[in-house]
Formats: sequence, structure tokens, C-alpha cells
Amino acid sequence: MRVVVTGASGSVGTALRRVLADAGDAVVAIARRVPANSPGWVSCDIGAPAAEVVLSRAFAGADAVVHLAWAVQPTPGDPPMRRTNITGSAHVLRAAERAGVPHVVVASSVAAYTPASRPVDEEWPCGGVPGSAYSGQKAELERMLVGRTGVAVVRPCAVVQPDAGGELARWVLSPLVPGAVVGRRWLPVPLWRGLRAQVVHAEDVARAIRLLLAHRAEGAFNVAGDPPLDARELASAMGGFLAPVPFALLRALAWPTWRWGVQPLHPGWLRLAARASLVDCTRLRALGWVPLHEPRRALAEAVAAIARGRGTWGPLAPRDVGRWHGLGIGRPVRQSQGDVR
Repeated sequence: MRVVVTGASGSVGTALRRVLADAGDAVVAIARRVPANSPGWVSCDIGAPAAEVVLSRAFAGADAVVHLAWAVQPTPGDPPMRRTNITGSAHVLRAAERAGVPHVVVASSVAAYTPASRPVDEEWPCGGVPGSAYSGQKAELERMLVGRTGVAVVRPCAVVQPDAGGELARWVLSPLVPGAVVGRRWLPVPLWRGLRAQVVHAEDVARAIRLLLAHRAEGAFNVAGDPPLDARELASAMGGFLAPVPFALLRALAWPTWRWGVQPLHPGWLRLAARASLVDCTRLRALGWVPLHEPRRALAEAVAAIARGRGTWGPLAPRDVGRWHGLGIGRPVRQSQGDVR
């Protein structure tokens, strides 16, 4: 197969490139920033006005397009989230249609689901989680896909892998926190009781996408590790011990510290973590998908990578690359993760 991947420099994108290469597929990688002197890469800001023309050329003759490009926690100097996520996704879909691509796989998220009190399947409505920009825009993406043929949608839970250690550290840690303390047994992990979350390794998401490509599957597919982890298990996997803190207090502390640039985690992410739906993956497993990475181990390996600031290049660069640019000194270092229209 000849597969074109947008967002190829991100966590799932790097894992998917490895999986496709192992399967003998030809890959065209698209990203806003590409490695120098690397054949098979196309530089494209998918939200730019001219992106559709660039994408149509890159998609010509492709057996499939996998759309992974998404602004998760962009800095104020990056393109606006909506420009990348919504306008950019529209460019990708129109370009794929123009180029006659027969199969498109689009990365959504479990965050798109309306909150539920039980694990949900793919028929659950995608109304999003109020107060989360990430969730709201994933739900809007889902609405863009309604009625399209030849399209498969993957909805993964929280995705981790060691190569993304530097990126994850920049997303969640203040530059004032040295990576060496992360994962220490004496470190308290402040979480609220009642928290439950699913975790999946990027390689397992990539393997799920390759399976959908092989089957020319259509429709939505949940992708998540099992079982879900509660607050105590999450704290243990993070290497420390649970220090129970009421959710309201954590959210109250997150707002001013984010606003003043002390730490990068907007309270919108806490709202999402508290209300994101757990999911059932029966439909994907029926195609033969079995995750290779146990959730607690996958998270523990990612935390160890965060402690080391591990990374590769581009968005997955090691934490020490531009670490102190993550200190705002009176201004946020990341675009708002509240409701962004």
C-alpha cells in the first residue's frame, strides 16, 4: 500500500510510520516541520490557505490517507488550534476527495464522547465534554465525518510511548520541576478519588490503524488499553503514591498557575480527565486487534521517559530543548484549553 500520513512527526505518527514500514508499505509523511534532507516527507501547514493544493498533490495515487495532524497543546506562537484542527481537517478531507483516495482513516478521540457513567461503544453520542477545547473540537471533527463513505474513525484514549517523554513533560510539568524527581517512590501524586482512566501505547494505536487499512474498514473504532486504572493505580504507575486532593481544589489551583505561566496544564484538561468516557473495544477486537502493551506498564515506561526528558526531534524533541521557554512569567505558555470556538 501507498499510505500518506498527516501529523507524521507526532507520537502516533512516529509509531505508525514504524508499523507501516515493518509491513512493507510505502509511506509519504506530512508535517508542518520536517527533518532536513529526508525523502518521503512533505512540509505542509494543513490549516494554511494553500494547504489543500499541497495536500491534493501529495495524496495523488495514494491507496489511503491517515489523518493524525492535530494541535493538542500549541504555544501562543503556533497557529491557532481551530485553524489547525478544524480548518486543517476540512482541507485534508477535501484534498482526499479531490485526489480520489479510496480510504481515509481519521484520528478522533474518546474525548469526543458525551460523558457517560459506564463504558460506551461506538454508538454513544459524540457531544464532547463541556469546558475542554480538545474535546469540543474532536466532537466537531466527528460531525464533519457524518455521512462520509470510505472513512474509518479511530477513537483512542490517552496515548503514551517513551519516545514522547519530552513532549509529555512539556505538556504537564512546570520547567521549575526537575525531571529527576518524576517517578520517585517518595513523590506524592495529587489526584482525586474516583478518577478512572484508560491508557494505550502508541504502537497499539498504530497497529489498530494498520488493521483498519488492511480491512478497508469503515465507521468508528474505540482504541484503549484494558483494564481502566483508578487513582491509586495511576499514582503507582507514575512511580509515587496517591495524595488524595479534592477535584475542585486541583482545578482552583490550576487556573492561576496556568494563567501566570508557572505550569502549562490548563484546567480544561482536568475537566476532561474527570468526565471522559471509558470505552469498550469489542468492535476493534473483532477484527483481530489485541494490545501488546499492558496499560500500567505502558504508563510506567512513559513516566520513566518523562523523568529522562527522552525524545527524538520536532514535537517529540527532548525536554531540555527549549525547556525554559515553558516558563511564562506572567502569561500562559500554552493556548487556552477551555471552550475554544
